[in-house]
Amino acid sequence: MSPDPDLGGLARVLVDERPRLLRFLAARGAGDEAEDVLQDLWQRLVGVPQQPIADPVSYLFRAAENVMRDRRRSAVSRARRQQDWHDASVTPEEPAVGERALIARERLAAADAALAEQGPRVSQVFRRFRLDGVSQAEIAREMGVSLSSIEKDLQKAYRVLARLKAKFDAE
Repeated sequence: MSPDPDLGGLARVLVDERPRLLRFLAARGAGDEAEDVLQDLWQRLVGVPQQPIADPVSYLFRAAENVMRDRRRSAVSRARRQQDWHDASVTPEEPAVGERALIARERLAAADAALAEQGPRVSQVFRRFRLDGVSQAEIAREMGVSLSSIEKDLQKAYRVLARLKAKFDAE
């Protein structure tokens, strides 16, 4: 912004009111960016054909505040985009989708093996109850054992799986 004697209209008012506009922007939190806000305002004014304005000083103060708001919104949007981009990228600590699937298959195989070690009935009772959704009483009737036996078999299965989960969590 140079003090050109050929300036007219709003550009002349902006040059004249520059110190007040800087104080105004600083009071509204522009801080070190007050000069940049005024430069943006200058660029907007110079490139636009001028029309008569009833109160050019008020107009400039409002326009300066709007430029400051636009810059803040842009900064917030930019920060949000960068954060979203950062969050979307895979971090080295986080396994990729393929790795997670492999880990899940390995853990399922370990759970199957742990249940199989408890005997075929424990494994079958657990599968019928937890995976098939059959009631304990129905399983007892199907297998020809007491309800208490089914409950004990489920307790064995749960204890084994709880130990296995603790092992996985420790890894």
